[in-house]
Amino acid sequence: MGLSAHRPAYPERVTEPTATRVDRWIWAVRLFRTRSLAAAACRAGHVRVNGDRAKPATMVKIGDEVRVRTDREHIVEVRAITERRLGAALAAECLIDRTPPPPPREHVALAAQRERGAGRPTKRERRDIDRLRGR
Repeated sequence: MGLSAHRPAYPERVTEPTATRVDRWIWAVRLFRTRSLAAAACRAGHVRVNGDRAKPATMVKIGDEVRVRTDREHIVEVRAITERRLGAALAAECLIDRTPPPPPREHVALAAQRERGAGRPTKRERRDIDRLRGR
């Protein structure tokens, strides 16, 4: 008999990774719709790992803080490492969401409204509106 007689019947158990690329992780836990969007956000400087700008290949491990700027800033802590895209329920178990709640919409909407027919805002008014909206 050849070498195959000495091989175990089952392959060795695959161990879970201890670290993975940040672009792959933020895509897998559904912070981005596609992995290419996640990588583009990293290259643009919208992703930070433990306070430092992250390139797409930056490695994340359990306990790291990841900050992602999309429409607003999401602050999450890595709770589990995954390299495959998960369902929403499983993805929620891979992170701890520390994102502060958004400001109340009525407060922002009322503060930034202009009188009807007032025309376009001036540069100063536009900056004031942006400041009120938190941009």
